[in-house]
Order: sequence, then structure tokens, then C-alpha cells
Amino acid sequence: MDRRVFLGTLPAVGAPLPRQGGITLNEDANHYFATRTGRRLTGGEVSSFVDQYANTQVRELFFNVNAMRAGFRSKTRTAFFDGYEPKGQDNQPLFASVSPQEAKSARSWVHQAWQLDQDGIDPYKLWLERARHHRIGAWISVRMNDLHNVDDEKHYLHSEFWRSHPELRRVPYRQEQRDKALDYLHPQVREHNMQFIEEVAARYDFDGIELDWMRFGFHFAPGREVEGSRLLTEFHRRVRRVVGAKKRIAVRVPSRPETAQRLGLDAVAWAREGLVDMVTATNFWRTVDNDMPLGLWRRLLPSSILLGAGLELGLHAFPGSTAAGGRPFQTNSLETVRGSAAAYLAQGADRIYLFNYMDSQTAMDDNSVYPQLLREVGDTAAMRGKPRRHVVTYQDTWAPGERAFYKLPVDSEPGRWNSVRQPVGKAFGKAALRLGVRGAGAAKWEVRCNGALAAFERTESDLRPGPDTPVYRFGVQLESPEAVVEWKAATAGRVEWVEVLFE
Repeated sequence: MDRRVFLGTLPAVGAPLPRQGGITLNEDANHYFATRTGRRLTGGEVSSFVDQYANTQVRELFFNVNAMRAGFRSKTRTAFFDGYEPKGQDNQPLFASVSPQEAKSARSWVHQAWQLDQDGIDPYKLWLERARHHRIGAWISVRMNDLHNVDDEKHYLHSEFWRSHPELRRVPYRQEQRDKALDYLHPQVREHNMQFIEEVAARYDFDGIELDWMRFGFHFAPGREVEGSRLLTEFHRRVRRVVGAKKRIAVRVPSRPETAQRLGLDAVAWAREGLVDMVTATNFWRTVDNDMPLGLWRRLLPSSILLGAGLELGLHAFPGSTAAGGRPFQTNSLETVRGSAAAYLAQGADRIYLFNYMDSQTAMDDNSVYPQLLREVGDTAAMRGKPRRHVVTYQDTWAPGERAFYKLPVDSEPGRWNSVRQPVGKAFGKAALRLGVRGAGAAKWEVRCNGALAAFERTESDLRPGPDTPVYRFGVQLESPEAVVEWKAATAGRVEWVEVLFE
């Protein structure tokens, strides 16, 4: 898209948000502190961080200001640097529960946050101003129930409110991570978070505020979500009154409308009541979900609501899968992000929402392509004719009592047909299929795509991102926006990876 045309689409505060295309990018609360350690920063250096997003497809920058703790000196909750002793040792009380190596690393970034505060530099304030300078939407994002490191009750990331009120947790009789989330059925929890939102709204001049309900996605005791849904709707009414009619409100919610509703996160009701202006459907963490029903979301939401397709950093085919080389975690590449983005834009997404795609550290395995990614994946035309990969992945968030299911892996018996479906958006160019198979050679399997026979081409290894199995490539003709991949095994094998490739 021509930059002059793109800039011309940016709205004044309170005007309708521009539709169909562009990137929303979330910058988390402590990434900057953790990647700019070891030197004293000036306000100008801090402000210039935003410059890398100028002249890209980024239409909104969402600056996250908190985990459990706040990234600034807060009047309503513990800050990252509260309890920090700048002249103390690495093993000072704040960091006493972690290893010496983690304590050293943690101290370096907490010190950076503390030093900026001491110098009167508020990064979020400067970034909001700089975003507006570049005519990028300037937003604040608030995490509504962060649970990093809750297996360690004394961890330095935990707020005093969370530590002091174990009775307010959603499942006090269990010890899994999400059980330790604060339960919004308790008025104290709702008030604690509302006070923080009120403080943020008074402190910062923003275009919009996001309530990130996907950090970490579970906010009510099991079976109490219907009651909770009514409480959160009233909570959103209060937020609307706090920020006013001219400020925009966004939410991040689970990938399926029914799962979101069953978790008490009734984004459709909020949108229809005018309580939110943007809804982002997303997975939680380990993998991007490449089969979210964005078309259904589009039909359920009012036409005025901006719809975001949330893309997580990771790329995995099923829970517990291993990546090439036996790695437990791998990230998306430029080609796989193109695949996700192209499919979701074709389904009616207004934004490609990037979460954990940062400029360093929490970033793609090959982050040299980061500038190119920011200039391509929000616009179908910019991706046309470029390689893209559509990988079968999985949904990772389910309401209590919902039956979790995954497309892969598939134990394939000789002579038996199996199939998976994958949205791909507008087809173009040469197409191919890739199957990652463990335990058997698949070169002589019968493989079809939308009924047409696929011809075996070659075996590939060490595909990145890819599976920790041999990969079998088949040529195919494909013109449909969805691909149904079918196979009949000649010998028994376990299919652990399926993708559609356009070159």
C-alpha cells in the first residue's frame, strides 16, 4: 500500500477505525527494560524505540503497562521495582526465590525500570506521544489476570495483592497455573482491577485501551462462568464510563465464540451493547491457531466492530509436539505468518494482531525478517506472489468441561483414509503439500487435496519451522480457499505435520 494512501486512512480520535488490513502490534510491559540493560537511557533514546514502526503496516501499537505488577510507579498496585534495593546484592530479598543466574538477569532489567523512574522518564507516555507523531494509533493494553511464574509464590513478578489474598483465587483446591488466577466473582478482585484502569486512564493520553482477557484467560471458578459473564458485562460498562465515549476499547478473547462465552468472556454481547470497539480472537501461547472461525466472528459481531486475528509467536502442530532437531519450541517464520495472515484476511479479519512479535529476545527464530514482516502481513496485495505456508495447528484454550480435540497427530493404518481441513485464503502459484510422518515412509501413500491426486515429489529434512520427522512433499493443484488433505497409508505411520505451501 502506498504510504501516503495509508496515512490518509488513519482516523482522528473518536472517528471510526479504518477497516480491512493492517497490523496491530502488542509491546509487552517489560520487554524494553529487559533488552536495554546495562546503560542509562535518555528520554530521546526511549522515545525513538517507536521509530522502527514508522512507514510500516502497523496501524496501532498496544503498549502493555502491567503483568501482575505495573511497569510504572503505581498508586493502586505493586510496581516492578517496588521492594528493589539498588545498592543491594543480586540475592536481595526481592530475588531470593530464584536461581543466582535468574536473579542477576532480573536485577538488570528491574534496575533499568527503576532508573527510568528515578530519572522521571515514563516510557509508555513517551511511546504514546511518539506513536501519534508517526500517525500510528496509540493504545494502552492492560492484562487482566497475569499468572507468570505462579508456581513460585515468592517470585519477584508477583503483586502484593495476589500474594496476600490466596482466598480470592479461582480454584483454591488445585495447584495448576490457571487455578491460581484471581476470581472475578469476588468484588475485591473487580475493584482492584478497576482502580488500576482508572489510574491508567487518568495517567495516560491514549487513543484506546485494551482489556487483555487472554492473560491468562480463566477468570471464574468452574461452573460459575454464567454468573461471571454478567459481572464482566457490568465491569465493561464501568470501563466505558471511565474512559468516555470518544476513547476506544478493545478486548482479546479465546479463539472460538462459544469457548469465550463459556469462560464468561461474552465479547459478542459487549460489542452489541457498544462496550467495545475491537475484538481480537486468539490462542493463548504455544502456537498460533490457524483454524479460528473468523468468518463466524465476523457474522456475530456488528459491522462497526474491528475484528483482529490474533497471531501468537509459536508454531506447533499439537500439544507436546517437538520441532526439527528435537526442540520443544519453535516460532513462526515470515512464510508461515504470511499463511496465517492471508487466510484470516480472506475470512474478513480487519487486523492481523501480532502478540510476542518483538524486536529482540521474544522474537522469531530468524528475526532478520522482522522489518519485512511489518511491511507485508497486514495487506493481501503485499503478500501476493510470495511464498507462504499454511500449517495445521491447534486450539489451546477450552472452557472447563469442554472436550478438547486436536487434528494431529493421526495414527494412520494401512488402507484407511484420514483427512484434515486447512483454510488457505486466495490460492495462487504453485502449490504443494507437506506431511511429516513418523515410523513409516509416505512416498507411496495415496495423498489427495480436495479430491485431486497429489504427486510425490521428494523427501525433506530439518524443515524450519517444521516437525522432528521426515517430511514428504507432494505437488498439487489448488484453487479453493480451503484445502481438505486426505491420505491413505500404505504402511502404518504417525502423521505429525500437515501443511499447504504456495510458492
